[in-house]
Amino acid sequence: MGIDLHNAKPLYHQIIDDIRYKVKSGDLKIGDPIGSQNELARQYNVSLITVKKALSELIKEGILYSRVGKGTYVASKNPKSQNVTTKTLGLVLQDMKSPFFSLIAQEAENIAFKRGYSILFSHASGQVDKEESQISQFRQIGVSGLIIASMTHVYYADEMIRKLHNEEFPYVMVSYIHDPDIYFVGTNHEYGGHIATCHLIEGGYKRIGYINGEEGNLVGELRYQGYVRALSEHGREVNDKYVYRLPRGGEWYDFTSGYEMGKKICKLSDRPDAVFLYNDLAALGFQRAILEDGLRIPEDIAIVGFDDIDRASYARVPLTTVKQPIKEIADHAIENILKRKNKESAPIKTILNPELIVRSSSFKNISKNIVVES
Repeated sequence: MGIDLHNAKPLYHQIIDDIRYKVKSGDLKIGDPIGSQNELARQYNVSLITVKKALSELIKEGILYSRVGKGTYVASKNPKSQNVTTKTLGLVLQDMKSPFFSLIAQEAENIAFKRGYSILFSHASGQVDKEESQISQFRQIGVSGLIIASMTHVYYADEMIRKLHNEEFPYVMVSYIHDPDIYFVGTNHEYGGHIATCHLIEGGYKRIGYINGEEGNLVGELRYQGYVRALSEHGREVNDKYVYRLPRGGEWYDFTSGYEMGKKICKLSDRPDAVFLYNDLAALGFQRAILEDGLRIPEDIAIVGFDDIDRASYARVPLTTVKQPIKEIADHAIENILKRKNKESAPIKTILNPELIVRSSSFKNISKNIVVES
C-alpha cells in the first residue's frame, strides 16, 4: 500500500493503515521487527514526529509493542491482552505541531531513553475530551507515568488531572498550572519578562512596549509582571498606551495576531521604540509586519520574544528571545515521575529560570544573565 503524499488523509494515518495491512496480509508476522524510527521515516519519506505518532497509535491498539532500547515489534494475535512494557511513559500534547511543546517532546524522549524508558506520544488536536480519553488509554495499557502539556490556556486542574492526583498516579504538567498542589515543572515567567525588559532598558530604549497574550492568559500576565518590575526598578512608570494584547487566543493564531499588532503599531504617530512580545510566534509575525512597512529592526523598533523556538534564530532579523530551559524541564519532569513511581518524595513545583539569548533584533548590550549569540 505505502502512502500517497497527494492524499488528503493525514500521513500518520496512512502509515497506520499500511502497517495494519502488512500485519493482516502476513508480510509482517508476530515478533517481526518493523524497523527503527529513522528507517521508517526514510521508507515513508516523512518526519520522525509523523512516524512516532503512527507507532504510538499502533502500540495503543496492541498491534505493535516496544522493547526499550531494542525496537518495535508485531504483537501477538490477541493484542488486547498484551500490555506495553512498564518502562514506558506517556506524553499527552494538545498539538504535536506546537513549536515549543514539540521541543519538549523531543528532549523528553532523549532523556527517557537514557534512563531505560520509552515514550508513547499522543496529541489531542485541541479537544479536551480527546485529551481525557488518551490519558485513560495510556493508563489502561500500563504506562508508568504521564507528562501532560495542555495548550488550552485553562490554568486549573480539570476532573481527569484531579483523578490522577487523588489516585497518586505519577504525572507531571509541563504547561503552566495555577493550582498549588498539582505537580508542575516549568519556567519562571516573571523572571523571563524581567530580564527581557531590563535588556531593552539597558540598550537605551525609552518607549518600551509589551504585547501580552489574550485576556485571561495567566502566563502572559506573569511575563507582564516581570515587565512592570523591570520598569519600576529603573525608575520608570508603565505607560498603558504601550501595553497591548494579542487579538486572538491560542498558539495557532499567535503569528497572525502578532502580524496584525505590527500593522497597527506601524500606523501610530507615537509608537514604542522597543517591544517585548508574549512569545516568539507573535514576535515573528510582528517582525514581518514591521519590515513590510519599511521600518528597520532594531533601529526603528527593537523586538524581544519568548521561548526560543527553532525558527527564531533563522528569522529575517534573528530574534532576541527569552530561552525556556527545555532540556531541564524535560529532565526534571521525568525525574519527578520516576521518583513518585518508586514511592520517593518529589517537589510539587519545580520552577526554572530562563536565559536571554541576544540576537540582531535588539541592541546588543551585554549584561548579567544574558547569552549573546552571534
